Amino acid sequence: MTAALTIAFVPGVSPAKWARVWRERFPTIELRLRPVGADEVDDALAGEADMVFARVPVSDVHNAIPLWTETAVVAMPKDSALADLDEVDLATTDVHVVDAGPVPADVDAALDLVEANVGVAVLPQSLFRAASRKELVSRTLVGSPGTRIVLAWRSEDASETTEEFIGVVRGRTANSSRGEQDQPGGATPDTKGGSRPAKGGGKASPSNAKTVAKRGATKGTGGKSGGGKNSTGRGRVQRGMKGKPKRGSKGNR
Repeated sequence: MTAALTIAFVPGVSPAKWARVWRERFPTIELRLRPVGADEVDDALAGEADMVFARVPVSDVHNAIPLWTETAVVAMPKDSALADLDEVDLATTDVHVVDAGPVPADVDAALDLVEANVGVAVLPQSLFRAASRKELVSRTLVGSPGTRIVLAWRSEDASETTEEFIGVVRGRTANSSRGEQDQPGGATPDTKGGSRPAKGGGKASPSNAKTVAKRGATKGTGGKSGGGKNSTGRGRVQRGMKGKPKRGSKGNR
């Protein structure tokens, strides 16, 4: 396997849980973590990142597996009348919405307007928590499908190492083979992040046609795998897994 693996992640996503597992399981393979902006996914994959935790939509040219869905919340001042509610239905509420989400283009700017009592804003709960605005509170948005987090990579970057990282994220145990079913709920993040697991490894996004078409890349391993050494059940990933990665892979730069 490659000597190092570089994983990038967008704001609101913490890979710390899987980084700990990786370093315990593969101590000889360096894991590098790189924070990137929400609009820097393509650049990160074209550069040093082997894989990226990203929010959909992602480019159709990338492989992607769905991991979990973030809860959408409404951010408001602590003294807002809406703060007394457990959840908010903006369709029936007479309040000004400064940003309807699902992810504000500029989270800090949107929350600045909320703090100034201009109105409320919609965003993923993980981003609201990461912002740490002490004067604001959040309430669950009624009727929102939330936002989907995926793990994305390029076909040319697929390797034995990236396949092992997918296994860690999806909950595959150290003693299980790739032909075995991944552990259910392995990708579930800390519940404090306001997220919920993807149901049955569902589709990443109706707009991500390429990902949807690759059923092997959106389902747990072993569904139709023959169980052979190179059988992964992950569509395009399988072709990138034959033999060891080329010497020019990112981990060996």
